[in-house]
Amino acid sequence: MTTENHNMPPKVLMVDGMALLFRAFYATSYGGYIMKTKAGVPTNAVFGFVKYFWDAVQRFKPSHVVCCWDMGSKTFRSEQFSDYKANRVDCPEELIPQFDLVKEMTASFGVVNIGVPGFEADDCIGTLAKLYGEEAQVYILTGDHDMLQLVSDTVHVVIMKKGQGNYAVYTPKTLLEEKQLTPQQIIDLKGLMGDTADNYPGVKGIGEKTALKLLIEYGSVDGILENMAQLPKGVRSKIEAQLDMLHLSRSLATICLEAPVACALESCFWEMDRQTVLSKFEELEFKGLDRLIG
Repeated sequence: MTTENHNMPPKVLMVDGMALLFRAFYATSYGGYIMKTKAGVPTNAVFGFVKYFWDAVQRFKPSHVVCCWDMGSKTFRSEQFSDYKANRVDCPEELIPQFDLVKEMTASFGVVNIGVPGFEADDCIGTLAKLYGEEAQVYILTGDHDMLQLVSDTVHVVIMKKGQGNYAVYTPKTLLEEKQLTPQQIIDLKGLMGDTADNYPGVKGIGEKTALKLLIEYGSVDGILENMAQLPKGVRSKIEAQLDMLHLSRSLATICLEAPVACALESCFWEMDRQTVLSKFEELEFKGLDRLIG
């Protein structure tokens, strides 16, 4: 039995930090009450983050953990398309001081925080998942369906669903079963239908249903473009009129797998020092979480 365990590949949990933090903030502040320390520092998002994070660690039992973060709003995508994410509302005031706090919190768990200016957390996750996937099983914890393009035989995308501890784990097989798409087709789907959250239009007038139908029939955007003559006239004219935007949207939807990020797998080994975590809980006046980590 021990030899079998010894031969098991490492299991890496890659956490999309912003996805968890924002989810935790809104889940704990919708009633209008925001948890704060005696000194008035808001901590609700960090508190919720710890619960989500710990739940995932218990569920997936990783041997290695790493957490990736966005590093400001300007990225290479905003240079390609100035309206990229331009529709985002300002970050809630109570969340701003928690960006640094949450990184201190993850660091107290012994987790490496990673972020590269000019790139999104997705790009860091994609680049490292590709690297780690060569020798480990990778689980990407996020709420972002764009990440499904990263699914492979060794990379699983774990989408957090409503309610804590509720996950959809995607492999190439489950992705195909549920969405009728391959990971590569996720990018083409976004290219065609656009993304309202990231504020790029795709081909105006083509929604998810049409985009899906076209991809199932022709395989890819390139396949669609090669068969323009067969397309219904309305669809064809929309694509012809917005060809540049189709290519740009597809490019914006593509997670970069060559981000300038380096983090050796060995440095992400999961080894929590309970005392360090507890003293951070005490500093942030977190009640009840000490019982959580046993």
